[in-house]
Amino acid sequence: MPTRPNTPLHLRRSYMSTNIKQLVLASSNTGKLREFQNLLGELSITVTPQSEFNVADADETGLSFVENAIIKARNACVHTQLPSVADDSGLEVDALDGAPGIYSARFGGEHGNDANNNAQLLSALSEVPTQQRQARYQCVLVFMRHAKDPTPIICQGSWEGSIIEAPRGSEGFGYDPLFWVPEHRCSAAELPKKVKNSISHRAKAMQMLLAELRLRFGI
Repeated sequence: MPTRPNTPLHLRRSYMSTNIKQLVLASSNTGKLREFQNLLGELSITVTPQSEFNVADADETGLSFVENAIIKARNACVHTQLPSVADDSGLEVDALDGAPGIYSARFGGEHGNDANNNAQLLSALSEVPTQQRQARYQCVLVFMRHAKDPTPIICQGSWEGSIIEAPRGSEGFGYDPLFWVPEHRCSAAELPKKVKNSISHRAKAMQMLLAELRLRFGI
């Protein structure tokens, strides 16, 4: 098994001693569950949503994607006694100093209301010219062996683009109708699912996680 040259031997042994057959997804999002099941199916790991253990969503009190992902992963570990993986993601707009950021899902007031969030984003950018609307999606994944894991695996993926002036497309979710993908000259909501799932921020972070799990656990 390949190892990181700068990783202490005791740490490598610590990971190798953990037998992962099942892990908990610290989310009740069915779309995320499918993505994780498809990815980790290559490793013969069973991915179970925390809802099946009656675990309530953790309060996202962190001030960064990393903090919130750790909070969610630790919460799942505490209540299930199983390894867990958590996702925290959102949109950063340069002209808004990185907003909506960690508040992406509730930027328009009501949590998870895509229409309100998109309307609020357009309103906030109403005076910003097209050439100054650079933005990116961010995704942070955190894997924890247990609630007190001192060395969680943290993977971050980003997807560069910009914000257009009116929604386009009917695929995807969140800010996808407003997120312009320059290399494909369309919005994220106009991309075929297969294409989006190969180039998105979450796809990049998940591939990093897959590589780290193989490296550290020899699976």
